Amino acid sequence: MKGTTGSLRSSLALLRDPATAEKRRILADRWAGLDPALHLPGQGLGQKATGCGATIGIQPRCDFACTGCYLGHEANHIPALSTAAILRQLDEMRQWLGPKSNVQITDGEVTLRPVDELVEILSYARSIGVIPMVMTHGDNFRRQPGLLERLMVEGGLTEVSIHVDITQRGRDGHKAPKSELELMGLREEFAGMVRQARRRTGRTLRAAMTLTVTQENLPQIPDVVRWLLHNRDAFSLVSFQPLAQVGRTRKSQHGVTADELWSEIAKATADFGLNLQGAGPMHFGHTDCTRFVPLLTLERPGGDLRAYQFIRDEPEDVAIMAEFFSRGLGGMAFRDDRPLEMVGRALGFARTDPRWLLGRVRRWAAARFRTEAGMSLGRLLVDSLRGRVRLGGFTLTSHHFMNPAELQTEVGQARLAACVFRLPYKGEMVPMCQMNADGVRERFYAGITAGEMDLEPAEPRPLPVVH
Repeated sequence: MKGTTGSLRSSLALLRDPATAEKRRILADRWAGLDPALHLPGQGLGQKATGCGATIGIQPRCDFACTGCYLGHEANHIPALSTAAILRQLDEMRQWLGPKSNVQITDGEVTLRPVDELVEILSYARSIGVIPMVMTHGDNFRRQPGLLERLMVEGGLTEVSIHVDITQRGRDGHKAPKSELELMGLREEFAGMVRQARRRTGRTLRAAMTLTVTQENLPQIPDVVRWLLHNRDAFSLVSFQPLAQVGRTRKSQHGVTADELWSEIAKATADFGLNLQGAGPMHFGHTDCTRFVPLLTLERPGGDLRAYQFIRDEPEDVAIMAEFFSRGLGGMAFRDDRPLEMVGRALGFARTDPRWLLGRVRRWAAARFRTEAGMSLGRLLVDSLRGRVRLGGFTLTSHHFMNPAELQTEVGQARLAACVFRLPYKGEMVPMCQMNADGVRERFYAGITAGEMDLEPAEPRPLPVVH
């Protein structure tokens, strides 16, 4: 009864303000701190999102020896921070990011941390209103059946990102893969694991897949994208991360440019009727850092899958997006809403400007579906309800991290100032590239070694030292 009362109270508050005053305040702070040159119509930072956070020191060890690794050579010698210290990091990120914000539970292989402690960290993150995503290579889910389900049930985990690519070394059954095609069976295994965890727990789990991109696996990126689109029910997002020369990454490894990567992505989307060109109108932070393309998908039973770019680089689409942001709706997020909260937020969204929604937005959407899907919006909705057409979505992203030389350039400094991905360090939220490429991670770890930060009471079990 107490939970129902709280949910009803929250629903009524969302009916009045579906974005919440706190989120809008932090969005305004981000927008004010952003270079005016980046005040673009499709700029997500300060209009849609307040950024993303990540833990550090939670488990600075890994049982893999990947050829592209942003940890330093000292990483496997560093003990983990205490749970209390990690909870304080979560508090700092909650203050910086606000409610319904993205926090990556990362730094080494976090599933090597004792499960009870990881559950406590996840539960605390949920209790303060952030949404934690566990970043993992996934092999401990394979070695320990039921681990993923336990994190979902006991820790409230709703988001996970599983990293799979040929730069990884040491995976069970795939010690040193030569091609992304060799790993398709492994991806199938993980997709089945995600679907099974949802069925067994009856809970929501949003899964992403992460890939490091090098000159070696670049030609196979279209194959991976095609597989992901066909398995979008399991993985709804992919994060491509072109290799940067930081940490203990092998000097023989070479990254790729954004244009090289997206040219290969476009080869795959063309098979689904979508001609991707350029970065598109949506950005998060500096335009050199992140590319972000949400897709709508449409599939009839026994028919071909079609993909459509949600916001195209067209004047009408960009205008609709700008109008959405101008109404203060950017901070609105339905993720992890309880049913009553979702209803309240949806009604709050509708009452914000019903004439705009039922007029201009409806006409824009109807024109898009007539032109691209060959049917009216009403027909599409009816067919969807009757199961004659399957609507879905998938998000393509790429994150372009900097090496130390890039960091020192004028553009590099501008990118740091506009960074959306930050970690807590000595009372500040430090950009990830600064953490990786400017010696901050090494200084953080040195502080752990020197006893300047709270440590676990016992040393973690020994793991292989990576050279």
